[in-house]
Amino acid sequence: MEVRQWATHTPEQNVGEFRYTDLITAVFTAITIVSGVTAGKIFSVGGVTLAGSAVIFPLAYIFGDILTEVYGFRRSRRVIWIGLFCSISASAIFGVVAALPPDASFDANEAYRRVLGQVPRIAVAGWLAYFIGEMSNSVILSLMKIATKGKHLWSRTIASTLVGELLDTFAFFYLAFWGVLPGDLLLHTAINLYLWKVGVEVVFTPVTYLVVGFLKRKEGVDVYDHGERYNPFRFDV
Repeated sequence: MEVRQWATHTPEQNVGEFRYTDLITAVFTAITIVSGVTAGKIFSVGGVTLAGSAVIFPLAYIFGDILTEVYGFRRSRRVIWIGLFCSISASAIFGVVAALPPDASFDANEAYRRVLGQVPRIAVAGWLAYFIGEMSNSVILSLMKIATKGKHLWSRTIASTLVGELLDTFAFFYLAFWGVLPGDLLLHTAINLYLWKVGVEVVFTPVTYLVVGFLKRKEGVDVYDHGERYNPFRFDV
């Protein structure tokens, strides 16, 4: 794995030695957990039907792009795994608490259970879709960075999102809601959510440029993943 060094950093540098990776990981993980909780609500604005996760989940792909572009696939993969572990843990805790017998004075248990006691099928669908989509997004951006020699950042952030969000969105909706929602509503909602997520990526492209440039200058690193095997199931740096 090749690194274009602007300071004294090396490819083997520990994640904790970078100044901003902890912050990015924390925000990315928070977005992942909140998206899992809000994904079960279907809402409509101006006749457009979307899932509740549309409010925040597109930001996860922007952070994924930033991580891969600056720090490389391995660190991005590590953060994706951290987000997955935390999301599974949060869902398990929500489910246990929702199943606990309510006190006689607590009259909102059914509402609490419906919101936070996620149906296992929906939770598992969300985890699988997240993993497939985020990993695909990271791999494509990494490969395109090498192919474009680091030029045209906008092309790889948008292209990787087009593929990653496509896999994520349709995998989630069809794994979670097939046979539950009418087929036309399922397809309509999935398409709307996909277009929304890609649209957010496009709109935020100038911000992505600013953040990427800032991190590369401050961290003194710009990773090119030459020789990377792109194994999604490893958990190292």
